[in-house]
Amino acid sequence: MNIKKLLMTSLAVVFACVITACGNAGGSSDVINLKIGVSTGDNDPRNISAQMFADEISERTGGMVTATVYGSGELGGDADLIDSMTLDSGEVDIIITDASNFATYVPSMGISAMPFLFDDFDMAWAFMDGDIEAEVEEQLQSYNIRVLAHYDNGFRCVTNSVKPVNTPADMDDMLIRTPENPVIMATMAALGANPQPLSFSELYDALAQGVYDAQENPIPVIYNNNLYEVQRYLSVTNHIYSGMCFAISESAWSKLTDEQKDIISEAAVASAEHDREMNRTQTDELISNLEDAGMLINYPNLEPFAEATASVLDDNRSVYGGLIDRVIEWKANY
Repeated sequence: MNIKKLLMTSLAVVFACVITACGNAGGSSDVINLKIGVSTGDNDPRNISAQMFADEISERTGGMVTATVYGSGELGGDADLIDSMTLDSGEVDIIITDASNFATYVPSMGISAMPFLFDDFDMAWAFMDGDIEAEVEEQLQSYNIRVLAHYDNGFRCVTNSVKPVNTPADMDDMLIRTPENPVIMATMAALGANPQPLSFSELYDALAQGVYDAQENPIPVIYNNNLYEVQRYLSVTNHIYSGMCFAISESAWSKLTDEQKDIISEAAVASAEHDREMNRTQTDELISNLEDAGMLINYPNLEPFAEATASVLDDNRSVYGGLIDRVIEWKANY
C-alpha cells in the first residue's frame, strides 16, 4: 500500500513538473512588473503617455505584464537611468529619455540633436522613425538597451533670469544648466554660454536658488514643470529638436513571450504617437499660458544662432563619420 502511494505521489510530481514546464515555454508564467523611469513630473506628456502604455499592456496581457511609472527622477536622473540600464542593476526596466543622452555610450546617438537640423515636427519624426536612426540605435543593444519607439520632447528654447536673448552675444558667459549631454553642451558653448550639467530633478531648486542663470528645454517641459516660476525670460530659439527613445532593457525583454513582445512593442508605438501629438499641441497652446504666468517672451532671428552653432556639426565629423553626409542627403531629399 505504501509503495502504491509512493508511486502515485511520484507520478503526480512528474506530471506537475511537465505542466509547469509547458506553461513556461517561451517565457515565464509569473507576473512581470516593469519599472518605467522618467525624469519629469506627472503632468508632462511623456509621463501621461507612459501611463497610457502601462494601462494598455496590463489589459492586453490579462495582467501578466504590468508597468509602474516612476516620475520626477524617483529612480534617478536621465544619466542615472541610462547607467542603471547599461549595468543591468534591476533598478529600472524602461526609460524614456532624449536620444542624444545615450551619446555617452554610443556617440553617434547624438546625430538627431545636431543644432537646427529639422524644420518642424513632421520632419523630425520622419527622421527619428527612419533607417539612419534605426542603424545607430542597434548599437545600444550591446549595452542592454533596445529602443521600441520614439517619443517627442519638442524643440528646445532658452530661458533665463537675466535678460531677453535676442542674439548669441546675449548668452556670453551665461551660466546655463544642460543635461549631461555632449551635443547640447557643445551647442550652448558655441553660443557663448557656460554650460554645466545637472539632473533635471534638481533643476527647479537650483534655478530658484540662483545657482544657474539659465536653462534650455522645450516649451511643454518649461510649463508642465513650473520652470516659469523661477525664470523670467523665454527666448524661442528652437535650437535643438529633442527626440526621445522609449527603451527597454534587453534583460527585461528576454523574459517576455513572443506574444507579450508584440503587445509591448505595439503599445510603445501607440503611446509614442499620443505623446507626439500632445507635445505638438502644447507647444502651440502653452505660450499664452507662460505669458499669463508672467514670462516675457521674445522670438529672435535664428539665422545668427544657426551660423554660430554650425561649428558643432563640423567639430563632430570624426565622431559621426559618414553619418553626417547621409543626414545632409536625407534632409535634401525630404
